[in-house]
Order: sequence, then structure tokens, then C-alpha cells
Amino acid sequence: MSDLKLLAAHIEAVLFSSGDPLSAEKICAALGITKKELKEAAEYLDEKYDKKNSGIEMLRLNDCYQLAVKKQYASDVKAVLEIKKGASLSPAAMEVLTIAAYNQPVTKAFVEHVRGVDSSSVVNSLVEKDLLCETGRLNLPGRPVAYKTTDNFLRAFGLSSLEDLPPLPDRKEQLSFDDDMNIVDESEQDG
Repeated sequence: MSDLKLLAAHIEAVLFSSGDPLSAEKICAALGITKKELKEAAEYLDEKYDKKNSGIEMLRLNDCYQLAVKKQYASDVKAVLEIKKGASLSPAAMEVLTIAAYNQPVTKAFVEHVRGVDSSSVVNSLVEKDLLCETGRLNLPGRPVAYKTTDNFLRAFGLSSLEDLPPLPDRKEQLSFDDDMNIVDESEQDG
């Protein structure tokens, strides 16, 4: 396809029809185009959707593309479709997601080791919410299940890929307890 606008229309139709993220390879194979042509057409669509009067945008999730409603119109869509407001994540769920995002693939045992508490129910809940998924089993005794974040995780946090995660602070930027802090033994205060 040589006409950029026509190619963009084909890609738009495919993405709209799918609803789910589609890999660049799948789009290119289906339409008989190169990744360069896909990229050029995607940039054209980005410009088209950047206009203030467009209610949709194109998301890039790793090497996948998806059409989605712009955030400022999400409440309208929810109201029309009578979708319940998404429940916010608990601090425990956010901790588990953070551990998984920065260290994936992870096992439940690894998450529990880092957090210091049983995390099975939190991990299971995040799998049900499609924020984590099983990615296979490790070749270790007991063959534990490994988990990783999903494209839905990227979408929920407004990321294109895991490379968009903010960097972890250096050790010197983290809080530490110095040896010369004045720590009072409470048993000595009673007397």
C-alpha cells in the first residue's frame, strides 16, 4: 500500500475491530506491509488523534498497538455502559505490582521474601484483575509458577513498556538508620 492515509485507514479498522492489543508482526503480516510502513501510518494516526476533537488515541504496549478512549472521556463511556468504577488497588497490591514490575518474572515465594508476609492472595487477586499473569514455571525444586506484568498493567499505569518505569532510587537516596541515632530503650524509661 503506497497511500499513507489509505494504509492508516486499514490499520485503524483492524485495531478498532480487534479491541485487544495487536502485535506489530501480526498487523504487518495481515496487511502485507513492513514495520517501517506501520510506524509511518501509526505516526499519522497519532497526529489525527492528537486533535482536541478526537475521543480516541492509539496506545503502544511493548510491540503492540491498540485503540482506546482518551482518559478525559473515560467517565462518559463508563456512564453510558454503566461500568462500575474500578476499585483502587490496596497498598499491598501496589507493593506486589512494584516488586513484579521491577524484578519479573517473580514467584510468590520471591514476593513474600521481599515483603516479609504471605502474599498468595494478593498475587491471585492481581492475576484475576489481569495485572499479573503466569509466564511459566521455573526449573527449580517444586517447579514454582513465575509471574509477570501484563499489557493491562501497562495500560492501567499509562506506560508504553516497562522501560517507562521510573528508575529505582540509589542506595544513598534511600532512608537509612545511622548508628549514632539516639534510640531510647523503653524499658529504661520506666525506672
